[in-house]
Amino acid sequence: MPTVDLVVGPEVETRVRLDVFLADKIEGLSRAQVRKAIDAGGVRVGSFTRKAGYKLKPGDRVHVAYEPPEPEPALAPQCIPLKFIFVDDDVIVIDKPPHLVVHPGPGHPSGTLVNALLYHFPEIGAVGNENRPGIVHRLDQDTSGVMVAARSPRAYASLHDQFKRRLTWKTYLALVWGRMSDVSGKLSWPLGRHPKEGARMSVRTHSPKKAETFFQVQRAFKDTTLLEVKPVTGRTHQIRVHLAAAGHPVVGDPVYGRKHEPREFPRIFLHAHTLSFLHPGTEERLTFASPLPPDLEEVVSRELELR
Repeated sequence: MPTVDLVVGPEVETRVRLDVFLADKIEGLSRAQVRKAIDAGGVRVGSFTRKAGYKLKPGDRVHVAYEPPEPEPALAPQCIPLKFIFVDDDVIVIDKPPHLVVHPGPGHPSGTLVNALLYHFPEIGAVGNENRPGIVHRLDQDTSGVMVAARSPRAYASLHDQFKRRLTWKTYLALVWGRMSDVSGKLSWPLGRHPKEGARMSVRTHSPKKAETFFQVQRAFKDTTLLEVKPVTGRTHQIRVHLAAAGHPVVGDPVYGRKHEPREFPRIFLHAHTLSFLHPGTEERLTFASPLPPDLEEVVSRELELR
């Protein structure tokens, strides 16, 4: 049974929940698995077992003994149609449809973009992480738009480095509630796990990480605004959390959006519009674009009629 010993550092200025702290610190261990270890008595703070909601403080010593996660099932190629924007020996640029999960995980063991890529390009099975081969970045399940996957080991190394060093440039189109007070601007609240709801991200967090998002108004409607959004950093749910924190949540967002929206929307209005990166072989900068899909174009048309 694996064990981990941790010390709560001085950077934790406010008291943080035990389960949130462990899920953030132990790579590969979900919050549900952390809770399982806590419920089984495998987690001690000092000499005492504690509950998931126990508030830690700097200097606390935490000992964790947990059952390792069950091995993930072998990936299987699946004949799932994909729209390819560009393909060569190194990279695969895809126009990802909404509702397609990028890689297998809890609740989605198959039917993902990875399963589809393995069918169309079997060689990517040996590229990068064995559980998510070829994947160098991701889009949320209901977010559509342009993505790149690595088809060769050198492409994987290059693209992974480019995303890490912020050499890739991305823009999104987002429809948000309300009218922006400025035609352009920057949102720069640090982000991290929500202090009480570990599956959510928040600007109110015990583990803040730098995050920057630029926006520019494209068109204002009656009670919504279409934005072009450029994330500088790539934090989980960054655009959605930043816009919600600014008082302009993304339309149709089931997690960070309005609880009761005055109109129905087919899904979250967030679309990866452009992606630019350096080609791993030629080092030429390539830029690809994905137009708004029909379901979001229909939303824009409806918003125009309400003006």
